[in-house]
Amino acid sequence: MHFSKKCSVFKVVLSALLIVALLQLIYLSFLSKLHGRQQRYKYSELFGSKKNGNIGDKNSKKERLRYSLSSGGIFDSSGQYRIYKNLIKSDFSNNQKLGADPRSHHLALATHTTINNLHHLDSLLERWRNPLSVAIFAHGQDVKFATALVYALSLFCPQIQALVDFHLVCHSEEMASFPEQDREHFAGLEDQGCPGVFAKLESHRDKYKNYVIGSNVSYPNNLLRNVARTGTDAAYILVIDIDMVPSADLHHQFVTMLMRHEPAHDEVLVLPAFEIRHTRKLPASKAELVQLYQVGEVRPFYEELCPRCQAPTNYSRWVNLARKGSGPLEVAYTLNWVDPWEPFYIGAKSVPLYDENFRQYGFNRISQACELYVAGFRFSVVTNAFVVHRGFKVQGDFHSRKDEENRKNRLVFRAFKEGLKTKYPSSPRRC
Repeated sequence: MHFSKKCSVFKVVLSALLIVALLQLIYLSFLSKLHGRQQRYKYSELFGSKKNGNIGDKNSKKERLRYSLSSGGIFDSSGQYRIYKNLIKSDFSNNQKLGADPRSHHLALATHTTINNLHHLDSLLERWRNPLSVAIFAHGQDVKFATALVYALSLFCPQIQALVDFHLVCHSEEMASFPEQDREHFAGLEDQGCPGVFAKLESHRDKYKNYVIGSNVSYPNNLLRNVARTGTDAAYILVIDIDMVPSADLHHQFVTMLMRHEPAHDEVLVLPAFEIRHTRKLPASKAELVQLYQVGEVRPFYEELCPRCQAPTNYSRWVNLARKGSGPLEVAYTLNWVDPWEPFYIGAKSVPLYDENFRQYGFNRISQACELYVAGFRFSVVTNAFVVHRGFKVQGDFHSRKDEENRKNRLVFRAFKEGLKTKYPSSPRRC
C-alpha cells in the first residue's frame, strides 16, 4: 500500500513536469512564430518575401526593381561594363511617361558617383529640388550594397522618391540582384527612415579615396555621365559632379529665361565654377558667393591644380557684373573654347555625348568641350548662376596614380582629336 502511494505521487509529479515542459515548448514555439512574424513585418516593406509579395503588382516598388534587374542590364560599347538604366524611376519620370505635359520637364541635373560619395545626394537635392538623374558605379560586393541602398532611398526618402532617377553601372562580369539576403545590414531602417539610410551611406564614405576603387578597376566617368544624361527626358541638362551644387534659384531662373527666348541650337550656357573652403556654408546667391570670393573663402574651381582649366571663364569679368545676384538669367558674354577649358554648362539634350574611352583621371571633360567647339558650338557665360564644389581641391587629396593616369589619357586625347577631323570634316576648327 505504501509503495502504491509512492508510485502514484511519482506519476503525478512526472505528469506535472511533462505538462510544464509541454507548456514551455508551446510558449517557445509561440514566441518563435511571433518573432518571425515581427521580423517578416519589419522587413516586408523594405525587402518583401516571395510568400507575401504580390508578383503581379506593377505599382510595387519591389516588383519594379525586380523587373529592372531581370533584364540583366545592357553592355556598353566596349563590352566591359554592364548598365542598368532606370534601375529606380522617380514619381516625376513615371508621371511623364503617363502623358504629363513634356514642357514641364525643362531642365534636369545629371550626376555620377560611387557608393561612397552618394551621401552628397542629400544636400544636393536639398539645394536643387527638381528632377535629378544619378548614375552609380559599383564594384564587387558594392553592387549588392548599392542596389539595396538605392531601393531604401527611394522607399524612405519622399523627395528622392519624387524626383531622383537611379542608374547602376558595374563590370560586365558582375550582375546586380535583389537584396533578399541583406536584411541584417538594414535593421531599424523602417524606424529611422531617410536619415537612417543616409547614416548607412555616411558609414561607407571613406571606403575609397578618389578613383582608387580596387586593383584593375577603372572608374568610367564619361560612361556614367552619358548614362545619367540619357536617363532623363529633360529638354536641357546640367552635368556636374555629385560633390557640387548649383546656385539656389537656377531652375526657376532658367525656366523664366526659356519663356523669353531659348538658347540657340549651337549654344551652351556656361555656369562659372567655384570651390569653397570646407568650413563655409554653401552660398545660395551670387551676392553671397561674391562676398566669400572677395575674402578668399571661395576661389575658381581647380585654381591650385589647373588654373588654366577654368581661367577662360574670365572670373574677374563675371564677378564685376551687376552683383545683386538676383533677377533674370541672361547671357553676359560669349566665348570661343580654348585649350584646356572644361566649363560646366547647361546644354540641350542633343549636345554630343562624352567620349567613353576616357576613364579615371584626366581629359574626360576637356575632350567633350573640345568636341563642342569643333562641332561649332559657342559658349555663353550667364549672369547670375554658378556651381560650387565643396572643399578646396589640393594636391594632397589625390591618389598616387593620378599623374600616370593623366599621361595615359593624354595619349587617348591625341587620338580623340584626330578622330574629330573625320567626324567633322567640314569644320575649320581644331583643338
